Amino acid sequence: MEEIHRILETIERTDLRSVLATITRVEGSAYRKEGTSMLFLEDGSQIGVLSAGCLEAGLSACVPDILETGVSRTFVFDMQSSDPLSWGEGPGCGGVVHVMMEPVNDRFADHLCTLKHYLDHHIEVMLVKSFASDGSVAGYGFLTEDRYLFGEWKGQFPQALFDWTSSGDLRRSGMRFSSSVQSDVFVHTYYPKPRLIIFGAGPDARPLAAFAAVAGFSVVVSDWRPVYCDRRYFPDAESIVLGFPEETMQRIPFTSYDYVVVMTHHFQRDQQLARLLSERQLCYLGILGSKKRTECLLKGVTFPMKVHFPVGLAIGAEGPEEIAVSILAELIHRKNRKPEVVIHEAE
Repeated sequence: MEEIHRILETIERTDLRSVLATITRVEGSAYRKEGTSMLFLEDGSQIGVLSAGCLEAGLSACVPDILETGVSRTFVFDMQSSDPLSWGEGPGCGGVVHVMMEPVNDRFADHLCTLKHYLDHHIEVMLVKSFASDGSVAGYGFLTEDRYLFGEWKGQFPQALFDWTSSGDLRRSGMRFSSSVQSDVFVHTYYPKPRLIIFGAGPDARPLAAFAAVAGFSVVVSDWRPVYCDRRYFPDAESIVLGFPEETMQRIPFTSYDYVVVMTHHFQRDQQLARLLSERQLCYLGILGSKKRTECLLKGVTFPMKVHFPVGLAIGAEGPEEIAVSILAELIHRKNRKPEVVIHEAE
C-alpha cells in the first residue's frame, strides 16, 4: 500500500524538519515502483520504505546535507552491480533506481497538506515535477480532477500538462518527455486512501479489520449488536457504526473508492444489506458464505459491479485469520489493477 497517507499525516502534525524521497524512475526490476515515497525526519525516524533495505541507509546519510543546504537532489542507485561494495550485498534487485530527495520547507509542507485535504475528500490529485540540469526540482504542480492547480511552477503552467489529467496513459507514474517544457517531467497520481467497510462484527471480522488497517485501508465496522460492535475488539478501526442496515446506510457516505465485505452470518440481514448496497457504486463488494447461500440471498437483485462470492481468494483458508488473509489478498489484488464495471444479476 502506498505510504503517502501516513507521510502526509506525519508532515501535518510534526514540527521536525524532514526530507521527502520519491522514486522517479526504475530501469529493470526493483522492490518498489515509480511514485513510491518515503519520509526522513531530522531525528532519524523514517516513514515508509523504498527498498528491501538496500537504499535507506545511503539516503539517510544524505539527509543532514539536504536539510542544511535546502536544495533537492536526485540520486541514482545501480542495483545491477555484482560488486559486494555496491549498494546492498551482492546483485540486489537487478535494476537502476532514481530517487529524488526534497527538503520539506514551509511552502512545500503547505502544499502537501493541501494534497492531504483533497485526498481526504476522495479527490484524485496528479503531480507534475520539472527538473533543472543538475537534477534538482525546478518546479511542481498539483492538479486536481477538476483542474485546480496549486504548487510552485515558474511561469505559466502549460495547458498541455492540464490535459494530462484526462489521459490514463499519461497519468502513469514515471518520467516522461514534455514538449511544452522541452524536458522530462515526473508524473504521479495520488489516490484517496481506500476504505474497507465491514458489515458484521463477529469474531471473524476482528482479524480482517486489524490486517486491513495495517495494509493501509481505512476501516469502518458496522453491526446492530452492541456486544460485538465494540471498540475493544476493533482498536484500529477508523469508526464503528452501531445500528441496523437501514440506519447505518444513511450514516455512511459511500464512494466509488469503497471496499465492502458483508459477513454478519445472519441471512435476513445479509439480504437487506445486499439490496441496499445494490444502490451504491462501490469499488468492491464481497459476501462471506457458501456459493449456494449467497446466490439465494442475491436472487433478483441487480448490481452495478461484480459481486465477489465466496469472498476472498481460493487458497483453502480455514479459521478467522486465514480467511482474513484470503479476503485482504483479494482486496489488494482488486486495488492494484484497472477498474472494472460489470453488471451482475444473481439468478
